[in-house]
Amino acid sequence: QVQLVESGGGLVQAGGSLRLSCAASGRTYSRDAMGWFRQAPGKEREFVAGVAWSGASTLYADSVKGRFTISRDNAKNTVYLQMNTLKPEDTAIYFCARARSIIVAKHRSAYDYWGQGTQVTVSS
Repeated sequence: QVQLVESGGGLVQAGGSLRLSCAASGRTYSRDAMGWFRQAPGKEREFVAGVAWSGASTLYADSVKGRFTISRDNAKNTVYLQMNTLKPEDTAIYFCARARSIIVAKHRSAYDYWGQGTQVTVSS
């Protein structure tokens, strides 16, 4: 079992920044990719960013490219999502997830463990 706990969400004005963290515990010795997803009210959960175990390979949704940066610190079993130039449309619950393999993927089915989420609200 793997437990994932997100933190760092909050209320921020448009144009501001937030840094989300995802701390993993349990069976964290595998070299699986990690990802961030988000879900806005009334919408489906969507992929935001993913990172391979080494950190060298990353993948982003087009809507966040150039504004968000995903990274990980394997020594701390933690994945980060630095979010800059936030927009009201970024408002959502953000979820951390562990991939089923080393491959960084956009599909929800590629991830097996999920955190409870952290709320991000961007005011205009």
